[in-house]
Parts: sequence; structure tokens; C-alpha cells
Amino acid sequence: MCGIAGLTSHRPAAALQSHLAPSLACLRRRGPDDQGVEIWQGPGHSVALGHTRLSVIDLTEAAHQPMTSADGRFVLVFNGEIYNYRELRQALEARGCRFRSASDTEVLLQAWIEWGEAALPRFVGMFAFVLLDRRTGDLHGARDAFGIKPLYYRADSEGLAFASEVPALRAMLPHPAELDWQTSYDYLVHGRYETGERTFFRDVVALPPGQCFSYSFESRQMTLRSWWRPTIAVAPRLSFDDAAEALRSRLLDSVRLHLRSDVPLGAALSGGVDSSAIVGCMRHLEPDAPIHTFSFIAANSAVSEEQWVDQVNTETGATAHKVFIQPSELVADLDDMIATQGEPFGSTSIYAQYRVFQLAREHGVTVTLDGQGADELCGGYVGYPGPRVRSLLDEGQWAGAVAFLREWGRWPGRAGLEGFKAAVAEYTSESAYQALRRMNGADVCPPWLDGRALADAGVALRFPREVPAQTAPGRRLVAELARSLHGVGLPGLLRHGDRNSMRFSVESRVPFLTTELADFLLTLPEEYLVSPQGETKHLLRRAMRGLVPDEILDRRDKIGFATPEQAWLLQMAPQVREWLRYPLNLPFFRQDEVLKAFDQVVAGQRPFSWQVWRWINFTRWHAQHFAG
Repeated sequence: MCGIAGLTSHRPAAALQSHLAPSLACLRRRGPDDQGVEIWQGPGHSVALGHTRLSVIDLTEAAHQPMTSADGRFVLVFNGEIYNYRELRQALEARGCRFRSASDTEVLLQAWIEWGEAALPRFVGMFAFVLLDRRTGDLHGARDAFGIKPLYYRADSEGLAFASEVPALRAMLPHPAELDWQTSYDYLVHGRYETGERTFFRDVVALPPGQCFSYSFESRQMTLRSWWRPTIAVAPRLSFDDAAEALRSRLLDSVRLHLRSDVPLGAALSGGVDSSAIVGCMRHLEPDAPIHTFSFIAANSAVSEEQWVDQVNTETGATAHKVFIQPSELVADLDDMIATQGEPFGSTSIYAQYRVFQLAREHGVTVTLDGQGADELCGGYVGYPGPRVRSLLDEGQWAGAVAFLREWGRWPGRAGLEGFKAAVAEYTSESAYQALRRMNGADVCPPWLDGRALADAGVALRFPREVPAQTAPGRRLVAELARSLHGVGLPGLLRHGDRNSMRFSVESRVPFLTTELADFLLTLPEEYLVSPQGETKHLLRRAMRGLVPDEILDRRDKIGFATPEQAWLLQMAPQVREWLRYPLNLPFFRQDEVLKAFDQVVAGQRPFSWQVWRWINFTRWHAQHFAG
């Protein structure tokens, strides 16, 4: 796991070193074990590539990056892991390739030389890489299918600059940062972020998941291509039991690959179904190996999952490590966490994850596995009632749809009316959807925003709505799951995990997120994922019987690394007020109204919501990046 950065320019190669150095300094925690730079002077332009390394596979100098091919033509910088590198190496050796290291980096390089872009679907792993072709002077790169590893860039008349994190990219750019007002509005009002290529900076773009690119300095053109999209067409039907057995086998195979490491590893354990499944698979595959788990425990709180964490650790014989957090600790760590994330984020649960990775590093663990992605692939969260009902109705199953809504609403934490609203939303036009949101009490422009200033700047003041593309009848649920892999949902969660783990030089691995598992799960009958009784992750629960305690699999709630956010923030009210008073001098952000609204929350005159955290996060983040 590493950090990568680079830039092209018409200036002489010697001038690029000073631009690259501050970027690599921003990435030092992503790669504290080694650093390398390659600067190449071509006809009419130069290229600088930089790398910071966290050594995980092949700890020797032979795996140093940037890595150059034996013939000197290609130079690679790579962030991530290719878990099936041993199998790919054997295939490449059978084709005559010779290797100088035992690293997955060299396997990736040789695979690209041998197969080009056709190598990408062969990789089981997480990756973002850029490769220089010295013969043509072009750059090529790619990001893994789910966007587990990040890559940001700016392409303009000067050339191309890229990096693993936004601050590292910004450090290479000569002009001041500019705030993207649309992204800021969407976050502040609707809580949306990581929804596509746009970032909170107007001049920084994220390479989308599952895409590769070519960049020609001669034409200054960046060409993007999609190398993977999820498949949702129905595959040959398996019985439910056969599908459960197939899922069990595939997940075990994935965990087996993800356990490959030359350094100590453990697991992030929340006590929910997903992370417990990963720990259960680890124990099944390695009956005698030591397993260390790392958990956040919300002490004296209704959202505490300690009893479930303890049960999983007892059943698997794992060594438990727990972190308990006081509000004062959040105050102390807030600015570092916000700087770590690089852009605003959704809730204080990200702090719980931040502390879990810190705990892992304190105990000498460099690699962790966790259950991220299971909700999106297996039909989790609250079971996607709207899309599931639409699938049933589109197939003419009116009685089945009514029965599903009735059963769905009986689960804890669900209101039957919410399921009905979600189903109605599936059939409403865009204009009707906007009207219904307003009738339901939502406000597209709260008093603490200046709607005129936003509108004059071209900001769309509306309730955002993402819907999957048209699908065959009966496939609306899996289409929504597929959309969430690259739209609202998973990308934000993966960003949180990547930045928090890298802050403490820990590599976080997510065995659920492989293209094989995605293409298997999203081609199954929908009732296998969300049962007619409204049970989420129906197939996964069956597949994990015998590997995970039944009490965990039979849970009817979902918590995750949830924090007692309201209690924390209200205890911190004086400090929060000071944060919110910091002058941002933003024409659209009425801080006096924000302070008034916050005081109403503290006084109990206004309901507490995640809005409070968005105010805090945005003001502290803006102060870090735009002060003065």
C-alpha cells in the first residue's frame, strides 16, 4: 500500500523535482518505508513520477518504485495490492516472462506489457497505478473496479498532474485552490459527497472506479475508458441452497487471497454480520493462526455492540483489542481527522474508524481485513424496499409486493410508511419527486444559505436523485445495488477507510469487493438477497452458517461503528460554537444563521440531526484549505 504522484510539463525535467517533493511529503504516511522518484526528459516534454511505499509484499529493495521494465521502456508507480499475483506470475512465466523480484508490483508491470488493458480484468485486488511509456511519451493508468484505491488528477494546457490524495495533488499546482460551490451545497444540504468525478475543489477530478485512461502530452488529451461494469442479467438459476454454497466457496477463496501478506494482519470487527463473516472465514481458513481484532465500543450507549464483538472473539479464539472514546478526544483529534480525510464526510462514525486503525497500528498490525461492500452486494442496510417492490410490481406480483411491505415494516427500526413512500418514489416523475420532498418538510435552501448567491453562481438548488438505468422487469433491486457501487454510497465509505487506514500506515483490505463476487451476487434472483420476509443479506446469512455464531446471523438490527453523535456533540457545545464562528467569508454561507440554528438544537428547540456535523466538518475543513 502506497502513495503515488506525478506530473508532465513542457519545462525541463530538472524543474519538476521541486514540484513533486511537496506532494510526496503529503503522502508520507501512505508509504513510510521507502520513497522513490523517476524523472524523464522526452522530446518536447518531461515526466516526473513519485512513490511512497508501505512494504507489505516483498519487503526487499527489489520491489522499489518507480519500477522500470527490463528493457527500460515502461516505468510504473502503483498503489494497492494484486492478491492473485502468484497465479498471474505463473501464467506469465509460462509465456516466457522473467522476474527480478517477488512483488505484486512487478507482476502488474509484466502483465501490462504482455496484455495491455486486457490485464485489468485478470487482477484480483485494489489498485490505482500510472505507467509511463518512454517510447511514446504517453501515460496510461487505471483504478480498480470499485475505487478502493484513490486517484485524482488535473489535466489542462500545461499538462497532467495526478496523486493518491487531493492535498498531494494540490501541492503540485501553482494556483490557489477554488471551492466547488455545487459540491459544497450538495454536502451541506443533502449530505451527498463522493458521487462522481467532482470533488470539493473546482480544479481536481477523481478518476472514476472501474476506469482506465491514456494521456497524450502531444495532444493534451485525456482519454477515459470503462474496463468493468457490474452485470445484473439473470444467470442460470441455482437453488437457494446451491447459491449459498457457491457464495460461501467464493468468499472463502477471496479471504484466502486477501490473507497473503509478509507483515502482521488482523481484522476490523464491528460485531455486525459483515465483519463477523470475515473473521469467521479467517478462522476457518487458518485454524491455528493468531487473529487480532480491533473494535470501537460505544460505552454506556444504546449503539454499543460489545456483546456481539465479544461473542465473535470467543467463538473464533481471536485476541480482542477495543477502543473507548470520550468527547474530549474527538475535540483533540478533529483537525487531524479532517485533514486526513482531505474532504468533508458524513458523520462522527468516521472518527470511530480512525481510532480503530490507530489501535491496530499501536499493536503492530499493518494489514486489516473488514466487511465493507457486503451491504451493496448482498442487499443490506434496510433492504431497499422501494426497488424491491418495483421489481415485484413490474412482474405483476401485486400480492407479493403488499406482503413484502407488510413483512418489511415489522423489522426493528423500520416504519411501514417509509417502505410505502420508497415504493411510491420509484414511480414518480422528477417534478413530482421534488414536490413530494417539499411536502414532506424538506427544504432545498435552508435559511442559513443564500439561495440567490448560489443560483447566480449556477448551483442547482434541488433534491438530488439517482436512479439506475432501465432494466429488465424484476431486476430493479440489483440495478440499484449495482448503481450504489459507483454512485452514492460505497465510494464515500471506501474513501473513509482508505484515508483513515493510511493515516496510520495500515493497509485495509475488503474481501467482499471482487468482480467475481459482484458478478455472481448481482445475477441471482432478488429474493435470494432480500427475502420475502424483508430479511436483508438473506443469502449471506445462510452461507455463513457454521462459520459465524447464529446469534450474529439472526440479528435484526444494524449498527456498525456507530457513535453516540448527539451526546458527543452536545457535550462539546461551547467548543462547537467556537468552530462555527470561525469566519469563512463565503457569500452563500450565513454563519449567523448557522449559529442561531445550533443554539436552537442545544436548547432543544430544534431536532438534532446530522446537519450539525456537516456544519462543523465543513467549517473546519474550509478553514484548513482556504484560510486567508
